[in-house]
Amino acid sequence: MTNVNNVPDVELMTRVRDESVEGENPFRWEVKSTKDLFAGKKVIVFSLPGAFTPTCSSNHLPRYEELYEEFKAQGVDEIICISVNDAFVMFKWGQEQGNKNIFLLPDGNGEFTRKMGMLVDKSNIGFGMRSWRYSMLVNDGAIEQMFSEDGFSDNCGSDPFEVSDADTMMAYLKGEKSEGVSAPRKAFQG
Repeated sequence: MTNVNNVPDVELMTRVRDESVEGENPFRWEVKSTKDLFAGKKVIVFSLPGAFTPTCSSNHLPRYEELYEEFKAQGVDEIICISVNDAFVMFKWGQEQGNKNIFLLPDGNGEFTRKMGMLVDKSNIGFGMRSWRYSMLVNDGAIEQMFSEDGFSDNCGSDPFEVSDADTMMAYLKGEKSEGVSAPRKAFQG
């Protein structure tokens, strides 16, 4: 069982640019652990159902990108977008979105999402297992605040997007009240 106050201990497969790799695809595989990603840092994580999907592409990622410098001014070291997609899909989506500042973290096997207790079945729309939409502020691996969309369930008929957005997180960081803020999920799975 994962400690409810900390992000799960997981290793994720990423692709990183490496100029020593010859050819048209100068990237290599690199394992990133949650310790690498969160130790000694203040990090915003937001999770979404999938790259290239409408809300994720039109609002969720672009707004975090738009407010990036304001988040930095609030003491945030990094912003991570995680999705149950592979590294190739996340890379291509980032290119198409013009993403420059948000670290697009692939959770290809869904392990991080499962251990967070946020893995849901979206087979009703042909997605298979994906992440529920949420955001969280993580301080040195400890979850300080989490905003999870209402209606958490398998094969949910809707895709709520009310509290995991960049503006809700910014309001939290500034100490402002924000409607729809949910408490951190308590049922992490090991």
